[in-house]
Order: sequence, then structure tokens, then C-alpha cells
Amino acid sequence: MATLILPLLLAVLAALAGAAAAAVLASPRLSVWLAVAACGIGAAGTLAYLIAQSPPAGMASGLLLPGSVLRFGLDGLSGWMLLLVLLAAMAASAGAMPPREPGVQRGRRAASPAGRTTAMLLPVFILGMVLTLIAADTLTLVAGFELMSLASLALVLSGHDDAAGRAAGLLYGGMATFAAICCVAGLALLSNGAGLGFAAIRAHPAQGWPASLGFVLLLLGAGSKAGLAPLHVWLPPAHTAAPAPASALMSGAMTKVALYVLIRAAFDLAGPATPVWWGVALLVVGAASAVLGALRANLEDDFKAVLACSTIEHVGFIAIGLGFALVARAADLPAVASLALAAALLHMLAHGLFKPLLFIVAGAVQAAAGSRQLARLGGLIQQMPVTSAAALLGGASLAALPPSAGFASEWLLFQSAFAAPRGGGLALEMLACLVALAMAVAAALAAAAAVRLIGIAFLGRPRSPRGSSAQEAAAPVRWAMAGLAMALVLLGLLPGVAVGWLEPALRLLTGVGMAERAGPWLLTPQLQAPGYPPPLAALLLALAAALALWLLRRPATIGSRASPAWDCGFAAAPAWLPFGDPITQYGPDGFAQPIRRALATPLLSVTEVLDMPAPGDARPAQITVISHDPAVRLLFVPLARLRGWLSARADLLQVLAARRALSLLFAVLVALLVAVAAVEQW
Repeated sequence: MATLILPLLLAVLAALAGAAAAAVLASPRLSVWLAVAACGIGAAGTLAYLIAQSPPAGMASGLLLPGSVLRFGLDGLSGWMLLLVLLAAMAASAGAMPPREPGVQRGRRAASPAGRTTAMLLPVFILGMVLTLIAADTLTLVAGFELMSLASLALVLSGHDDAAGRAAGLLYGGMATFAAICCVAGLALLSNGAGLGFAAIRAHPAQGWPASLGFVLLLLGAGSKAGLAPLHVWLPPAHTAAPAPASALMSGAMTKVALYVLIRAAFDLAGPATPVWWGVALLVVGAASAVLGALRANLEDDFKAVLACSTIEHVGFIAIGLGFALVARAADLPAVASLALAAALLHMLAHGLFKPLLFIVAGAVQAAAGSRQLARLGGLIQQMPVTSAAALLGGASLAALPPSAGFASEWLLFQSAFAAPRGGGLALEMLACLVALAMAVAAALAAAAAVRLIGIAFLGRPRSPRGSSAQEAAAPVRWAMAGLAMALVLLGLLPGVAVGWLEPALRLLTGVGMAERAGPWLLTPQLQAPGYPPPLAALLLALAAALALWLLRRPATIGSRASPAWDCGFAAAPAWLPFGDPITQYGPDGFAQPIRRALATPLLSVTEVLDMPAPGDARPAQITVISHDPAVRLLFVPLARLRGWLSARADLLQVLAARRALSLLFAVLVALLVAVAAVEQW
């Protein structure tokens, strides 16, 4: 199997390139079908590779440049990430299927310009992510990473002529450039002159300040790409501006590819001896991201913005697991390190399934109801039952309700947090307790955000005429939702089987696996300790739900009586509102008000501006809520001012006299020579 998987994946890359060309030269529908088939074949081959626990594979391919080669490799870690990316990509590609217009023959172009652009760019986006994951040298990894960034930037900018879309693309482009610079510099420092290949870097890992500076740069670069605080501000506007299939891949797959680069560098290329503070840094930024993302998810009014802020929270959870793994490995606790790393990787897969599902749901809701604003949605469970069922399943994982996939991975993350204090002194024990507290707060806020999202958008009564006449999503979109939902159910019921596939990756990165602690029916964080049995939990919950339903439907008395419900003092709805007045039910702002006033006011500097009309004025009262992300206020606004100051000073160079300009060039040249000499000396 190891000898066949890499040629198969290279064929998948060729098929994705052909799919991008087909969107331009032939039919966008043909492009989508090619992408779905390529991702499905690649996912099946990767799954077989993981189940067989095949040894690492490698190969090289020549470039057009003389003497240069692209090195490809696959091991347990990259195989796991490939499975995640290809499953999400297959569903997102199916969700991007353009509808066939009436009167257009089969095989002809039958898509809008925006749909054709999405069909062309989406395979390129997937190709960049797959190339990053199968890279076995820094040149190939950077090439795939940059292709992924450019394709996603083009998707964010596609079809948007408004100022908000352009601003989101500009911000994302700036952050992508920053991430590229940091990642290239970090990988160069970790290579330590050993060469471009991962095998050479492993044989001679960097030590001392080059390794630490390389880790910091990679944390900044990969962390900004993944959406870790405080470099997360690009994520909500970019995900909101991109088409729904692109948002599904950006949230579910691209952020995980960025974290893969960090894992590959910190756990593999940097060698087995890493400082404790590497893990501490991940714990701090992960806890901040989890709390901030979950809190912002409770305040957003846009369907996709809620999901984007939730991504910040879950990326924070993954970073916490990686941080505990690094701390435990530095403290020579391989069992705890493998538990934390398995929890982080399992949460990657769970989030990589339920978040694309919810973004595809958001796209279907926007197409059917004409809006993503929660205040204009409601009652969609009646008109869109399949989409609503998919949203409920994804929302259960978003809220980490048992026996969902999100619960299994977060349960393992909490178990690793409880085991981490054994690995250090009092300071680390206190930090672990604070991080566990932040995880609990974030999990509770995430559950509230999921209830708010599902309850406002799908339950209750319609809040707009377009929402009351919404229709179910198209067949390809329903297939995509059904596939992801099925994968989520299987992962939620059998997480131990998935953890078993991680055995080669865990042994590679921590030296210890989870084979004795993860079975098909039971997950145990420690030997001879109580565990979590997902099938039994699902059975007990199903029996409890059946009993509750029977008790509710069983008549308490003989006969029944129908009477109108109390309307809370509101007047009867007019005739043009057959589903009732929307203001008589809770809206997104009212649902979020307690959390906003209790937690968001001190953390997000929330202010409420009340416009109360004078007595006799028939205008309705209005309340405007203004919030400020602390990262924008404390980091990005000062950086923008510094950029303006530097730009103003740089403009003065245009009016320098020739003598001063030559003197400046000579001074810069001398400074560069001194810097090069210093680096060579060190």
C-alpha cells in the first residue's frame, strides 16, 4: 500500500488541475464532478493507508528548474490530515455544483460567472492543500501553502464588488502575506543549513535561539493562518465574504493545514527535545482564542459570521491540546503527551467534518431564504427538513453534546488538561487549572451559541416572507450534507476506531501510542480508569428520549381541550402576517443580551446606544450595540498608525538630493554586510 499511495495522490493532483481547466474550457458541472471524483478516490486511498497502518512512503519528482526536485512523502500524520481535507473537499465541491439552467443542453456551460469562478478556483484551492500535506521538503511545502493562500484569496474576492468584500479581501491578503513571510523565515531557521528535505532537518535539528526564533515565527505565521488570537481578525470577514463552499473549506480544512505546518515543525522537525515554554505559549494563545471566539459567536447576527467566530474557538481548543502535548513531552510524560496530541488530532477531524457541514447549510439557507441575517430567518425546519436535520446534527457537535463527534474529542481534551498538572511545578499546575477553566467557559459559551443559532434560524415562526416560502436545497447540496452527516455519526459513535488509526502518528511524534487506551467501544484516558463508551451513551440517551416522548404524548386526563396560547400582551397580528408578528418571539439580539451584558461588556468593550422617541412620537425605540475586538483595538489600530507614520516618512525619500540618496544606499549596504557577517559568525 505504501508504494501505491503517493502515485495515487499525484494522480489526484493532476485530476484537480484538470478540473480547474474544465471549468474554463468546458462545463463548470464537469469540473465539479471531476473534483468530487478525485477527492473521493484520494480519500478512499488515504483511509486504506491509515487502516493498514502502512509505513511512511516517499518519492521525488523533477522540476523544470535544473537540479531541483519536489520531494513527496506520506506518514501517519500527513495521512490523517489528508483524510480530513479530502472528505471536506469532496463535500464542498458537491455543494458548489451549479444548477442546470432551463433550456441548456447537458454538458453546456450553465452557470453564472461567479459560479464558474468558484468551480475553477475550488480545485486549485484543494490542490494547494493536498500539495502542502504530501510535501517532504520545505520548498514543496511553501509552494503548496502559497498556492492555497492565493486560491483562497481569489475566492474571497470573487463576485464581490461591494466595499465590505474588498476590505475583507485586502485584510486577508495582508494577513496571508504576513503568514507567508513568517513561515518561510521560520522554516529556514529550523533547517539550520541542513538542506531542504525533512529527513535532513530531522537528522540535524536546530538548537538554541535559531530553533526558538523559528518556532515563534511559525507560531505567528501558521497561527495567523489558522485564526489564533490575536491574529484572528481576518477570519470572520473573509469567511463571510467567500462563497459557501469556499468558506466550508477555509474553516474546515485550511485552518487545519496551517496547524499541520506547526505540528510538523514543533513535534517532528525540531527534534524530540523542545523547551517547555513552546507548549506554554500554545496554551495561552489557545485559551484566549477559545474564550474570545465563543464569546463573539454569541454576539454575531450573520449566520456565517457565527460559524467563523466558532472556528476561532475550536482552533483554540486544538492549540490547547497541542500545548499540553508539548509540555508533557518536555516533562518526559509520553503517555500524557500522546493523549493530548490524540485529542487535538481527533478534534481536528471532528471540526473538519461538522464545520463544513454547517457552512454548506448556511449557503443553502441563504439561497432559499434570501438572507444570512438571523433576524430575518426562522421556521425553516418546516420548509427545509433535510437542511434543518443536518444543522441540528452539526449544531450538536458544535455544542459538544454527547454522543456527537465534538463531544468525544473535547472530552479527551479535558482529560488531557486534568492529567497535565503532573508534568511540572506549581506554575505549570496553576496554568493548567486556568486553561481548564477557560476551556469550560468556552464550551459553555459554544453551547449557548449553538442553541441561539439553531433556535433562531430553524425553529419558531418565519421572520420574513421569503423565509416563509423557502424551498429545500438542491440534490447535490443535500448529498453533500448527507455524506458529512453520516461521517459525523460514525465518528461520534466510534471515536476509538479513529484514534486507532492515529497510532503511527502518535508513535512518530510522542513515542507512545493509544492502542491500549482506545478500543472500538470505549475510550479510556488512562489504564484502569473509567472511560467514555459512545455506543452505550447513545443507547441510553435514545432510551431517555423515547421515554420522555412517550410521557409527553401520553394523555394525562381523559379528553383534551384546545385554546389559544398566551400572547404576552401583544395585539393580534395583521392579516398580511399569517405566521404571526415576528416581534412576538425572541430574536438574536434578545437571546444574546444576558451574555453580552455579563461577559462581553468588559472583554469586548460593548456599548449600547438607546434611541428612545419622545412621548407622542410613533417611531419605534431602537438600540444599537457596538463592540470592539480587543485585538483590533490594542494591536491592529496601533499597527495601522505606525504604517501611516512610516509611509509618510518613506515619502520623504522621493525628494532627497542625489548625494543624500547615495549616502543612504551606502549605509544600507554596510548594514546588510554587517548583518550577514554576524549571522555567519553565529
